[in-house]
Amino acid sequence: MTAPGKLRTVLHACAAVAVTSLVASAAQAIPLLNGFGGPTGYGTVDHCVHPNDDGSYAGPPPTAGFPAVPIDLRPAFPSGLNFFGTVYNSFYLNNNGNITFRGGLGTFTPAPFPVANQPMIAPWWADVDTSAGGQPTTNSICFHIEPNRIVVTWHNVGYFPARNNRLNDFQLVLSTSGTCTRVGDFDVEFRYNRCEWTTGTASGGNDVGLGGTPAQVGFDAGNRMNYVALPMSRTMAILDVCRTTNVPGGAPGLYRFRIEGGGVADGCTGAGLPCTVPGQMGACGMGVTFCAGMGVSCQQVNQPRPRACNGFDNDCDGAPDEGDDLCGTNQVCDRGQCVNRCQPELGCLVGQTCSTRGTCVETACIDVDCPVGERCSDGRCVGICEGVTCPYSQVCRAGRCLNPCQGVVCDGRDVCDSTPTSPTFGQCIAGCQCRPCAEGASCQPDGYCSEDLCTGITCPTGTYCLRGECRDSCEAPPDTILCPPGEVCRDGSCVPGVRPMPVRDAGVSDAAATDGAVVRDAGRDAGRDAASDVGVDGSADAGSAPLLPPSDRGCGCRAASSEPVPSWGFGALAFGAVIAVRRRRRRARA
Repeated sequence: MTAPGKLRTVLHACAAVAVTSLVASAAQAIPLLNGFGGPTGYGTVDHCVHPNDDGSYAGPPPTAGFPAVPIDLRPAFPSGLNFFGTVYNSFYLNNNGNITFRGGLGTFTPAPFPVANQPMIAPWWADVDTSAGGQPTTNSICFHIEPNRIVVTWHNVGYFPARNNRLNDFQLVLSTSGTCTRVGDFDVEFRYNRCEWTTGTASGGNDVGLGGTPAQVGFDAGNRMNYVALPMSRTMAILDVCRTTNVPGGAPGLYRFRIEGGGVADGCTGAGLPCTVPGQMGACGMGVTFCAGMGVSCQQVNQPRPRACNGFDNDCDGAPDEGDDLCGTNQVCDRGQCVNRCQPELGCLVGQTCSTRGTCVETACIDVDCPVGERCSDGRCVGICEGVTCPYSQVCRAGRCLNPCQGVVCDGRDVCDSTPTSPTFGQCIAGCQCRPCAEGASCQPDGYCSEDLCTGITCPTGTYCLRGECRDSCEAPPDTILCPPGEVCRDGSCVPGVRPMPVRDAGVSDAAATDGAVVRDAGRDAGRDAASDVGVDGSADAGSAPLLPPSDRGCGCRAASSEPVPSWGFGALAFGAVIAVRRRRRRARA
């Protein structure tokens, strides 16, 4: 029997033989740009990286590649480069085939994109080792900056540990776009003249620079969400970049990309949105879209968790809130919330009956058993959130209006998105320290973006700040009834209660209840607690929700809970989110 070590050696040898012809034919593809000064024309001596392993440009020689120093890119791009929504004025040139924007990177084995906190452009992220010397004809890494262009060259570089038996020759070119008009847009070129190795031995490669974890090529926003990687990245097929192109009619070894509006044009759109993971149930079926290669895929964000009373299928078995041990003594889990157990002798609201589980239910539904994902209303089974409209900052879950961020705990610097109009409402997203705020908003110390007009405003309970004014969270358009049956909106939340009878004009009989004006008034009044219809001056609401005066200046205003909030906060059902958006838009037009 062949010993495992010898077997690996044999396999490596076979792999080397198999790709020899490929490597030979891949060499000497498109020529690299030069004429930039220095011994080889790729850059002056003070713009070259000292021979090293896993280091970065550290200034003019003599240096050893440590510590990394930023390279000012404004001589080429005076307004900086907009890369995935952040404008950068400098970059770091790293030995291992990439440039980064938040600091030097010594990682030699390419991790699969997306990578957290390290935005990068990588023409060949692999274990480059230039410590064997041979400059300037081999192991030379230099850069050149001129107006509207930056050229970075890895000229005939070897791999770890200081091997020069195979060499790679490639280049990164950043230039002002000839078609873009927005400030910060730019073009990217990857040029490959020689492709002979894929992997250093510390990344599992063999003695001829093959196998293991091969190089990765592409772009990463550093936000764990947006990236574009060539499909052959981290496979032996990455050698094909010397023999192929993404430019129609282009020479082999030429790859071009446009960075427009911060993203890779024609690369990937639609990242960061909720999606359903195929084959998964409950919380495990909740995912977020990621840019993968040139397309979008759905990545699972939750693993099974202990059961809890929150309207979620936490343990991913297809049944939410199952079990009688989810709440405290004399309490019962009712539609995602622990409530006091009812007593038959004490009764429930009018039209409700105390069930054997200890919950108040519609009398017409007392003997109706609905399947998972449905609830009983007026004696029939309907969709779990069918007909339920929630107040601002809440969504329908398990048939009840809840704040999707309440009780949610996010990891690290992530925060729970508390903006109802956002497609990620109720999800854990990167705090604003790690992502830019929208125009007209500023980053606050707690990681949330605050509308500039609302910064410093603290709104009373049950209100939220919009364009510098505190708005009632219980306001609703005409014909809209907030909260599920048996509940009314009070202080921005749905609480048990009986909706007030609609106010009709004197002399109008019940038979005239279908009159348009009466119906509209009934819809508005029924959607709110009676106390909410009083304006700031004590007068009755004449048809529009009151604007409440801002309170004393204090911390930034938000209606959502500020307590730590789950690494899976995807409680916002799409239906509730859409309704929230619709309410917000209608309110804006009013």
